[in-house]
Amino acid sequence: MPDTRQLGTVIVTGGASGLGAAVAAAVRAAGGTALVLDLDVSALTDEHAFACDVSDTRATEALVDELATRFGGLDAVVTAAGVDRPAPLDGISGTDWERIVGVNLLGTVAAVRGALPHLKASHGRVVTIASSLALRALGDATAYCASKFGVLGFSRSLAAETKGQLGVTTIIPAGMNTRFFDGRDEQYKPGADAQLVDASEVADAVVFALTRPEGVEVRELVIAPEQEPSWP
Repeated sequence: MPDTRQLGTVIVTGGASGLGAAVAAAVRAAGGTALVLDLDVSALTDEHAFACDVSDTRATEALVDELATRFGGLDAVVTAAGVDRPAPLDGISGTDWERIVGVNLLGTVAAVRGALPHLKASHGRVVTIASSLALRALGDATAYCASKFGVLGFSRSLAAETKGQLGVTTIIPAGMNTRFFDGRDEQYKPGADAQLVDASEVADAVVFALTRPEGVEVRELVIAPEQEPSWP
């Protein structure tokens, strides 16, 4: 059986909280170095944390490229930054709608673009985070669905474009027990009986994908509660 791959240096967007923080912790626990990019890293004392608004796409590309050079190369990037604001299309401002797409989709692309030459050099890996709402449509979620459907399409195209040069995995989690739902109107928060996936389970799946032996790829992985209605 081929040996699993060592993690090395991994950029994690959205790594200061929620799933991103769980991924960063899992990378460290597996012996890798996690470089955390997030809008607010003030609560982190780690020297490997960097402030970044991924919706500022040119700045994100430049920072990822700079960090890869500073740390002597790059083995993977995990795009866990994500936002949402559920509302009907005529109940959300254009600015808020576009920011959701800007963070979730364009921020994903920007991080990958900045990392791409370094990942080709290391035959590294990209892990994008989609959502169960990349597989089904839900009302009052036009921006989020558009962004996550876009992440899935982008990832599949990137995998086809770069096969043999680097690995591409899309993780498709259902709702997770993070603070992602904080600040929402009550009608958009999970109910007391909602089944939510522990973020550590999703983070473990990310590390599993990152550590597959060279030549073996996990292209897409759905992680959901046993009775998740989004799948199949």
